[in-house]
Amino acid sequence: MTLQDSGSTALPAFDPDASEEQPAGSLEALIGQIEGEIAELQFPRFSKDDALALGLELVERGKEDNLPIAIDITKGEQVLFHVALEGATPDNEGWVRAKQRTAVRYEEPSLLVGLRGRAGGGRIEDNAWFDQSIYAAHGGAFPIYVRDVGAVAVVTVSGLPQKADHDLVVQALREIHRAMRLG
Repeated sequence: MTLQDSGSTALPAFDPDASEEQPAGSLEALIGQIEGEIAELQFPRFSKDDALALGLELVERGKEDNLPIAIDITKGEQVLFHVALEGATPDNEGWVRAKQRTAVRYEEPSLLVGLRGRAGGGRIEDNAWFDQSIYAAHGGAFPIYVRDVGAVAVVTVSGLPQKADHDLVVQALREIHRAMRLG
């Protein structure tokens, strides 16, 4: 997959899990892409029925591709939807909670939090104040934004590489967002 920069040339996509050096500009391009997703995915409302529809959309996508994922939608302290598909492990539950806490704390997707740390020349995890036993700045948790209100809930997926977790959540959010606009 590639990302488009401000010109017409394609950049190879930034891989947050890669240990080798990444193409110049790809980190900034991915940050811009996620900021665009936030702007795009502003919902008119988000009810418990909407949480169920989103959760079931993720289950359908996960089962269709035999993905070993845990799915969680939480509003404050209330769990609105939670399931572990075949192949998900107890470790996924810890990752769900840590990524979800990160998205709640920063009111931004957990992947974006981690990428912004890298854009500053390091990793957010290298800061003493970032407690990795509580938070995870890895992709997969995305706040659900209600237009003119802000973040009201968080949807989280764990079990895939972090960019794939993030992309799966965004795909499902887009589908629910489209359905709301049409319905």
